[in-house]
This record gives sequence, structure tokens and C-alpha cells, in this order.
Amino acid sequence: MADVSSCALDIVQVMPFRCARWLAVLVVLAACGDAGDAISTTSEPATPPSFPVIGEQIEIPPLPELDPGSVVLGQLLYGRHCASCHGLTLAGDSDWQTPNNDGSYPPPPQDSSGHTWHHSDQLLVNIILNGSDFPQSQMEAFGGVITEDEVLAILAYLKSSWGPLERDVQWGATVRDAARQEG
Repeated sequence: MADVSSCALDIVQVMPFRCARWLAVLVVLAACGDAGDAISTTSEPATPPSFPVIGEQIEIPPLPELDPGSVVLGQLLYGRHCASCHGLTLAGDSDWQTPNNDGSYPPPPQDSSGHTWHHSDQLLVNIILNGSDFPQSQMEAFGGVITEDEVLAILAYLKSSWGPLERDVQWGATVRDAARQEG
């Protein structure tokens, strides 16, 4: 049982989102036998868990591959339009988590160390084209400067710097957001 508890704690520490605590509880319940069928006794390779939002029954399709041409174009566009604030290396402002005197925050990193990957493509496109309406943000609108297709190329470049967990979480957010907009 100690192994399962430490596994659950490891999951909570590694996964930087709210579902981690629920996943840890499910791991403990499965190990205790309270989850019944949830324990697999086959020697088949484990499949990565999906991280459903409670109350949503949405099948998340496999993560699409990034188009190398879009990544290259996105890197060029990022350098031209985004790097002056978010940094050429996607690192953002070094003190991005400390508010400015007006309550807004400096530009965050766009790599895995930031929070961009928590948001769906739809939300990110909207923020980039229309600016942010969050009082904590100073993100300006780029709708008159770049097209939606160019924004998607920039996002492809950002995604190319993220790890597998960040890519999976962001893809799930994108699929769920699209399903909500359709429904």
C-alpha cells in the first residue's frame, strides 16, 4: 500500500492541473480493490490515461502531429511579432509571476514553464487576434497585423517546444472547447 500512496503523491506533484488529485484518488481506490474492474491483470502495454473533466463525456482523439512547415513559419512569425515581449527563446519576462504596479503581469513564457498550454487553440487564437480582456494582461490585439492561419502557425511553433504532457493537456482543452461550441 505504501507504493500506491507514494505513486499517488508523485502524480499529484508532477501533474500541474486540478485533475491530478482526482487521478491520485482513483489510483489509490484501484489499488485497494474498490474500483473492481479498473485493475488490469493482463500484460498488455499500458495506455496513457485520458484526463476527463468531471461531467464531460468527450472522447479525445489522438494528438495530431505538428506540420513541420507550420512550425518553421510559426517560428519566423513569432520572432517578428511576439519575441519582443515573450522573448526570442519563449522564456517570457523573468519576473512574469510578479504583478506590475497597475496589477497587470509581465509577459509569461510560451514554453512548458508558462501557462499557455492550459488553454485551447480557440481561446489562444482569440486572445492573439483580439487582445486579452483580462485586467491582469497587457496582451495587445494582432488581428489587423496577422491572420488566423498565421496565429495557428505560431501556435504550432509554441507546441513544438512543449513536452508530451503539456501537448496532451492542451489538445484535450482544444477538443473539449470545440465540443462545447458545437453543443
